[in-house]
Amino acid sequence: MRDKISRQIRLDRQSFLGADSADVLDECRAATVGLGGGGSHVNQQLAHLGLGNFAIFDPDKVEETNLNRLVGATEEDVAQERSKVFAAERLIRAVNPWAHVISFKDKWQHNADELRSCDVIFGCVDSISEREQLEILARRHLIPYIDIGMDVHAVGTSFSIGGQVAVSMPGGPCLRCLGIITDQRLKQEAQQYGAAGGKPQVVWPNGILASAAVGMFMKLVTPWEKEIKFPILLEYDGDAQTLTPSNKLNYLSGQCTHFDGLQNVGDPFFEFQNTGSFSKS
Repeated sequence: MRDKISRQIRLDRQSFLGADSADVLDECRAATVGLGGGGSHVNQQLAHLGLGNFAIFDPDKVEETNLNRLVGATEEDVAQERSKVFAAERLIRAVNPWAHVISFKDKWQHNADELRSCDVIFGCVDSISEREQLEILARRHLIPYIDIGMDVHAVGTSFSIGGQVAVSMPGGPCLRCLGIITDQRLKQEAQQYGAAGGKPQVVWPNGILASAAVGMFMKLVTPWEKEIKFPILLEYDGDAQTLTPSNKLNYLSGQCTHFDGLQNVGDPFFEFQNTGSFSKS
């Protein structure tokens, strides 16, 4: 009881999100796949908002090159070769000691069961193929999927920063519809053996994109936004410092042709038998 009262006092200034928003967030479960620059920002903000249940996934350790953007990581983490999930869980608990956190120092594909019970999945991964896999899982289980990504491109003798935040909702346009996943991009990635490491990254675009992604999450789970217009695709222009709805949205019908029909829904590891019970296939 004391913990609940303390939590309510702490979250009093965000009560405009809804009279029961603190309880809604406390009961909600969100997964973050990828705990680098973007994912670490997402977890920090969710902890401050009072999210009650976290599932966090990343197989990597904290390295020196992460410290320019990984929120909550320290030099000591590098020296001790600590995992990114260790740093993420420490940060979450430091802000929100009531949170329930399950962490996996492994590829999320090895622990996919934990994603199936989440209310929302944040994808903060680099590779296109991994985005596709995450979205397929989310669609099968009718889970909203929020994807963020950024990149740096050479333009003449200078560089340009770009990025996007996309919300993939069951029944609506998917990442292929939005042009984030394409056969050409998958092919190019495969030709590089799927390597997604070593991409240029800096902290402030990660923070901007993560903040927008968390804002979308709050629209989905709390009653403060009465009407949400889907699909959602925000494009970040790092040169102009703007985050705006993509022009691609003007050309979408609102229907997805890549995930249609009941064959794309449900747990692929189970099949319904004539007996009326579920069993592993």
